[in-house]
Amino acid sequence: MATTVPLFSQFTCKTLITSSSTSSFQSKSPILLPINPISRRLAVHRHDFKVRASDVNDEWGPDSKGPGGDVDDEWGPEIGLNSSVAEKVAEEAIESAEETERLKRVLAGSLYGTDRGLSASSETRAEISELITQLESKNPNPAPNEALFLLNGKWILVYTSFVGLFPLLSRRISPLVKVDEISQTIDSDSFTVHNSVRFAGPLATTSLSTNAKFEVRSPKRVQVKFEQGVIGTPQLTDSIEIPEFVEVLGQKIDLNPIRGLLTSVQDTASSVARTISSQPPLKFSLPGDSAQSWLLTTYLDKDLRISRGDGGSVFVLIREGSSLLNP
Repeated sequence: MATTVPLFSQFTCKTLITSSSTSSFQSKSPILLPINPISRRLAVHRHDFKVRASDVNDEWGPDSKGPGGDVDDEWGPEIGLNSSVAEKVAEEAIESAEETERLKRVLAGSLYGTDRGLSASSETRAEISELITQLESKNPNPAPNEALFLLNGKWILVYTSFVGLFPLLSRRISPLVKVDEISQTIDSDSFTVHNSVRFAGPLATTSLSTNAKFEVRSPKRVQVKFEQGVIGTPQLTDSIEIPEFVEVLGQKIDLNPIRGLLTSVQDTASSVARTISSQPPLKFSLPGDSAQSWLLTTYLDKDLRISRGDGGSVFVLIREGSSLLNP
């Protein structure tokens, strides 16, 4: 033991006494255990016992029960924290989706009676513009051209700020003929766009449409090139619908005096309409230089699409069959 004492003289030592103080030199000698605040993780082994002194947490961490324990296991205490964070994120996502649905309903209600924007007051336009901006900030598909399948289908135009459409929408041009529907049908597999304006008159309905191709230029932008115009074959209506009056240049004209006359020629007109409706639609080419445009899709989901075009004009379209069409 003479060599042992200098080796451990730098440590504070405690003496462990064996069971018999009268044992011979060959018997078990006292064991000197170093106690050092820097290195207390020292285990001294003998063939008949094991001493382990440590104030450091073992490999399972503080408060751990080890494998199969009922406290935090080797995955660490972060599991509970991550779980609560995930729940909070899920709750915020649900709240955001509910707010988006609310805004969509409010927007659809604001559009009612505006005749696609033609008869909207300045106050109503400001309200609609604010709702559109809020929805754009909540766009669930910020890169819509990476989800082209959502663009597929027929979309009904319900509002626009594009003044180029206003003369077409105005009923003062043709009192007995009105724009019944403006729609856009997209096929992302063939990269085609079909725009259609359907007119309704006393005897028949007809349409004016264009066929176009589009190219993806960015995650939001598409370039549209119109190739062909089509004047649809008139479709005969069941009967002549004659309004009681029409408004021309701000004056109401009573049609009751001539309602009988118009009714008497219904059979003749119907015969003419049947002859016309048997003819194929009239197609014509569009000049390539001027028949191009571009669109940015700023909001897109399964029901609603908002796009912005040349000059900052905005277009709001609702998918055919959506409940948003009946606010």
